[in-house]
Amino acid sequence: MKDPHDIILRPVLTEKAYDGIADKKYIFEVAINANKAEIKAAVEACFAEDGVKVAKVNTVRTLGKIKTQGRHSGRTPEVKKAYVTLKKDSKPIKFFEGMAQ
Repeated sequence: MKDPHDIILRPVLTEKAYDGIADKKYIFEVAINANKAEIKAAVEACFAEDGVKVAKVNTVRTLGKIKTQGRHSGRTPEVKKAYVTLKKDSKPIKFFEGMAQ
């Protein structure tokens, strides 16, 4: 089995992400090749001491933009984000407490 910290790379901390914290919806940047079942298991494993139970996971994969500098062009990295919704009886994630106001 993959290490949960290899699947969940970092939390996404934006205004839209902060708005969802009150409804127990969290956004994480995840590995490109991770599927929904692996993401669910990784979130529950990483935040097991908080008593987190995942209800559903939605994923979005965005291609990198083409950037040019002079005559050279390249792409920014691809990103895959996971929108994780917790169950109603689940406790919130302690890492995000205090961020949502």
